[in-house]
Amino acid sequence: MPAKVSATCRNCREKHDIEIWDRINVRDNPELKPKVKDGSLFVWECPHCGASNLAHYMTLYHDPDAKIMIWCLPEGLLQESQIAALEAQLTGQEALSDYVLRRVEDVGSLIEKVNIFDSGLDDLTIELCKYVTKNELQDEGTPNPLSVESKLNLNNEEKANLSDASLKFFKIDGADHDIIFSFPKGGKMNILNVGFNVYEDCAAIIRRNPQIKPDSGFAKIDSSWVHKFFR
Repeated sequence: MPAKVSATCRNCREKHDIEIWDRINVRDNPELKPKVKDGSLFVWECPHCGASNLAHYMTLYHDPDAKIMIWCLPEGLLQESQIAALEAQLTGQEALSDYVLRRVEDVGSLIEKVNIFDSGLDDLTIELCKYVTKNELQDEGTPNPLSVESKLNLNNEEKANLSDASLKFFKIDGADHDIIFSFPKGGKMNILNVGFNVYEDCAAIIRRNPQIKPDSGFAKIDSSWVHKFFR
């Protein structure tokens, strides 16, 4: 069931009670899943000025059928001791022993994780795909096995912009199952196509290197996680 909390409009600074979902069980409430995926569950409109606001709060996304839990915990919301205690409480349930458990810090990352798992993909492999793709784009003077440059016809400035961009998995597309990433640039969202062979190659790298694995508990699988294994 949703709860009521007080929130301040970013535009007019008026305070209002808004409805939030601190636990999202998509088996019990399947109507919430599309609202998670398009982000609308986390947006509220100010009744005073009409501005759209993003609600920042902690929530636990739970898909019992897929055995996935994603804990969205905005940075700075809890102290480390509180996080450790709450995580111990959540992971102490025997029924979660075969679950995929992840922790993210923002709504965009929560949406990305849901999209990855709904596509039948592995988020470790997707993060390695991002790392490989961005490194190939910066590696001038060698052939690019990803064929990314030829698809996008990137100039040097665009390469530099993309190297600093935050790639998010969006979807699988087409008969060849291209991996589609989105990234912000020039005030709008752009897309980047990467061949599925890159995903397969990254999956093989992970299989050959058993040390490349998530931490225990609600693991944070992001660019920082990748950089622990690749420099």
